[in-house]
Amino acid sequence: MKKLLLSAVCGLALCGSAVAADMTLRASHQWPGGKGDVRDEMVQLIGKELQKADVGLTLQVFPGESLFKAKDQWGAVTKGQIDITAFPLDYASGRHPSFSATLMPGLVGSHERAARLNDSPFMKDIKAEIEKAGAIVLSDAWLAGGFVSSKECITSPETAKGQVLRAAGPAFEEMLVGAGASISSMPSSEIYTGMQQNVLTGANTSSGSLVSYRIYEVAKCLTAPGENALWFMYEPILMSKRSFERLDDKQKEAVMAAGKVAQDYFAGEAKDLDQKLVDVYKENGVEVTTMSKENYDAWLKIAKETSYKEFAKKVPNGQKLIDEALAVE
Repeated sequence: MKKLLLSAVCGLALCGSAVAADMTLRASHQWPGGKGDVRDEMVQLIGKELQKADVGLTLQVFPGESLFKAKDQWGAVTKGQIDITAFPLDYASGRHPSFSATLMPGLVGSHERAARLNDSPFMKDIKAEIEKAGAIVLSDAWLAGGFVSSKECITSPETAKGQVLRAAGPAFEEMLVGAGASISSMPSSEIYTGMQQNVLTGANTSSGSLVSYRIYEVAKCLTAPGENALWFMYEPILMSKRSFERLDDKQKEAVMAAGKVAQDYFAGEAKDLDQKLVDVYKENGVEVTTMSKENYDAWLKIAKETSYKEFAKKVPNGQKLIDEALAVE
């Protein structure tokens, strides 16, 4: 009788343990949900992959800043208040100045080079700092971007002079100020309102955000990435280390595998985002141009005199990071 009772108790304990292993992870990000933004699609894909893996994990996604504001996602994921986020890393450069290297004018240049950077010493150093802060990278993603303006096309540095522009991070802000522009800092989710209310005459942000936030409705001209893409930003899918360490081995494997699927999906979509950007803006009557090599070089010259110089001076390993990135062919 005692053996039967013990067996029943153990059975209940095992059953209770299996139930306890099931958990719902919370993912939060700033982009519109269900409207074709690739970063939301990556997060949703991770959720689908976890469901398929059948390891007791469900992902609940909170898009559109419904849980945390854009720049607050970093603190939330590193403290374990959320489990997963899609996050433009340079948004956290106020706390981690080295992250500005992931939005340095002209440092990336192309989608092919961005893919090569992912496994470089440059990104190993960046990822080490991400991990030290309390998060891990599930998926790499570099988005190209461009300029929009309600005043005139931003091509050469002279065309930015006198404009009030939004840039995603300090490095671009310093370059734009060097060209004679004024800066109004805000996350990409606020660009539309800023331009609508004439707080901004223009902005630069990713191809994805330029479409999903419908900025074509308030823009007169788009300078698309084209062959001379000055703007590339690292926007990975991150997971809280605290959350990851709570998982069992099978769950950890499933999460990392899901992150790889999302990364591969993004790699297939990256260039299409730039073409979709051009198509959508033309369809909505916005003038579309690209930057010439001459204009690109003029911007890069200003960047090296401003943002590159300041980054190397202010960030302890700044010059090392720039050199590591430039060393990638």
